[in-house]
Order: sequence, then C-alpha cells, then structure tokens
Amino acid sequence: MKNALKILALVLPVLMFSQTTPKKVINEQIQTWVSINTVTKLSEHWGVVADAHIRENELFDSNNFYFLRGGVAYFPNSSVTLVTGYAHMWLAPTKDGWSTYADENRIYQQAQLITKVGKVSILQRLRNEQRWQEKIVNDEPTGKNRFTDRVRYLASFTIPVFSNKKLPSLVLSDEILIHFGKEVVYNTFDQNRLFIGIRQNINSKLSYDFGYMNVYQQKYSGYQYDMNHTLRLFFYLNSVIKHSAPKTPEHHSGDE
Repeated sequence: MKNALKILALVLPVLMFSQTTPKKVINEQIQTWVSINTVTKLSEHWGVVADAHIRENELFDSNNFYFLRGGVAYFPNSSVTLVTGYAHMWLAPTKDGWSTYADENRIYQQAQLITKVGKVSILQRLRNEQRWQEKIVNDEPTGKNRFTDRVRYLASFTIPVFSNKKLPSLVLSDEILIHFGKEVVYNTFDQNRLFIGIRQNINSKLSYDFGYMNVYQQKYSGYQYDMNHTLRLFFYLNSVIKHSAPKTPEHHSGDE
C-alpha cells in the first residue's frame, strides 16, 4: 500500500502538468449589418414592435444570418417600455462546402428605460431570451436543438454634438451577453458588443444610426473566439396608429 502511494505521489504531478490547456484562438473577420427596427403604438399603453436584420460577411460578400423578431409592447409611461415576443434566425453555415442553414427559435422578454442627464439621452435595456438552436452535423439537420437562456444588458448614450438638431449626434453603446444551459460548460460569457457611431433623424418618425461595432464572442469550446469588425447601419421607424395616443418613446431594438 505504501509503495502504491509513493508511485501515485510521483505520477500524479506528472499527469497534472501534462494536461495542456488549448491555446486561445481568435478569428478576426469583417462584417456588414443592416436592419430596420419599428415601434407602432396602437393606444396610450399598447403597441407592437418588429425588426428585420441581415448580417453579411465582408461587404455583402456572403450571408452570415437572416433574423426576424416581433413582439407586444406595453408603455407604462413615456420612459419605460416592456416587451415580450418571438424571434427566428436563419444562421448560415460556417464550414466550406456546407449549404444548410440552422434554424434558431427564441422567446424573449425585455424592459427598457430612457433617461436624460443634461442633454445626453441614456437608454438601458435588459433582455432575457430562451433560445432553441438547431444542431447541424455533416451539413444535415439532426432534429436536435441546443437550449440556452441568455441575459443581455445594453447601455446606450446619445450625445448631441451640434446645436442644430438636424445634424447627427454621437452614439456610444455597449452590450454584454451571458448565457446558461446544460451545454454551456466553458463559455458562460457569450459576447460583448461595443458600438460607436452617429445617430440622425431623417424626419419625425424615421431615424438611423451608422458606425463601427466590435463583436467579441466566445465559442462553446471555451478557447475559440470571434472578433467581428462590423460596419453597422440600423434604421428606426416609430409610428402611431391612434392619433390621440402619445408619441412613441425612442426605441433601440438593438441587435439580433
């Protein structure tokens, strides 16, 4: 027994130090992201939201995903918006030679708060998503899904630069995303999205923001990361069906 313990004491450190941690791998790529985000107010406290997204690799070289989302919105007051709804993604294959898109179904809930400090408009959004991601093996659907629950927090700052309101404002925002689930072992941190750009009103209902977004995402392996340098153009359309209803609050549906 003593000999066995001596052997174990000698072998165990060797086994421990022989276990190598995979080296961190970062895949850098350029992407283009375009979307339209809408809020339609039906009454004083109720409305609907919808948005559509296309993200492309390089400058519209090949598709990365298509994404549609809709929801029912409740407006307790002019500063707060509560939303729940459904979304669907068609995720393009990332392996050469593959052609099968993976489906992703989501149910989501979110709360959004808009405040002002001086002339700076601050938008905060907390979103929770339940996601069912289709598994693709050898370019074929498996009929199986990976389920995760993802929590996202966004803080966005719109900073006026010019006294003329028709000219663009500066926008700085950051969103952190973490997720949980049976298959989330090495990457509770999902991704971080940092955006800097401009925001400008086209008219009283339509506006846009345009700029650079850095998307840093950790993959399920834990040691592989994507660093996406993204050119982003988002349009925002706010409208009112019932003329007696108050103006819709500023809305940033954000990202997929």
